[in-house]
Amino acid sequence: MDSLNIEGQARLAKYYMEDSQEQINRIYKIKKYFGNKILLVAHHYQKDEIVQFADATGDSLKLAQIAASNKTAKKIIFCGVTFMAETADILTDDSQDVILPDPTAGCSLADMANSFQVTKAWRYLKDKYGSDIMPITYVNSSSAIKSFVGKHNGVVVTSGNAMKVIKWALQRSKYLFFLPDQNLGRNISLQLGISPDEIALWKPLSEEFIASNSEKIKIILWDGYCSVHQQFNVNQISQLRKTYPEIKVIVHPECTNEVVNAADEVGSTEAIIDYIQQSPLGSRIAVGTDNNLVSRLQHIFPEKQVMLLNPIACSCVLMNRIDLPHLALTMDNLMNRPEELNIVKVNQETSHFAKVALDKMLNLS
Repeated sequence: MDSLNIEGQARLAKYYMEDSQEQINRIYKIKKYFGNKILLVAHHYQKDEIVQFADATGDSLKLAQIAASNKTAKKIIFCGVTFMAETADILTDDSQDVILPDPTAGCSLADMANSFQVTKAWRYLKDKYGSDIMPITYVNSSSAIKSFVGKHNGVVVTSGNAMKVIKWALQRSKYLFFLPDQNLGRNISLQLGISPDEIALWKPLSEEFIASNSEKIKIILWDGYCSVHQQFNVNQISQLRKTYPEIKVIVHPECTNEVVNAADEVGSTEAIIDYIQQSPLGSRIAVGTDNNLVSRLQHIFPEKQVMLLNPIACSCVLMNRIDLPHLALTMDNLMNRPEELNIVKVNQETSHFAKVALDKMLNLS
């Protein structure tokens, strides 16, 4: 660790000793000072202590698009995780800087696929199935993986448009290679009528290809998952139904297929919010996604009985590294030490091919 990082860590430590209300007041003051020259966005899974300052909230792609459409803000404070900030940098102008308050705020799902692993898997699959294969990556992936997909004529998907995009891809390629979230890939594939024995799994750590019948395969899934959505199970749903026979359960498609099948509804973060908003007054709804969001929805819709599917589930630990002290330090640096801001920059070649894959998705959506 160099002297600058040591000094930065020492400064950050002091922020954890400060009065939180003083930090809140200072953040609002700095935001007012810069006005429309900065834009602060927060992902739905952020804590309320961060969301209170947001000019916009949303999922990762929506926030990146909001940043890209804002041509007056030269500094985008992105309260999310690294892959989200990278996507925002790819879509925004070169004159804009995307700032991630904590450089260690990553994503365990995105980290389950790196370029070295994906390249090895791709060679294996090309040798096995030939050139009629299309790579598809979930937006929850690094810029390097999006770039790989763009270079090989693939496309990005979100949890909201995956059904439409994968259906389109199946009409154009004999085989699809979907990464990094096997749960989302399996759930969408099965909903599209792909049979279980037409789905294979690639395990990157052991470099194993698992298929019940490799001659029938249409979809090859990467063995990755979201740690947050792995915390939900069928027993939780069963117990709630016993206690509350009228309850409705909605879960995110990053949950396992068993959980998705046991639920009443499945949908992206935005779809979950819309479902609760449109439900009748007094509805009892258990939600299987990040508990920061679900707890917020309980306060937004007090006239509805919104419940946490797993009350003891951990919210996204990496997302929550962006907290009040980190944001206060970032805003102070914006004011007084701009050279110490954690600016996220994707190199030109990576950005170009990642944007190819992203633009293809946006044109299809």
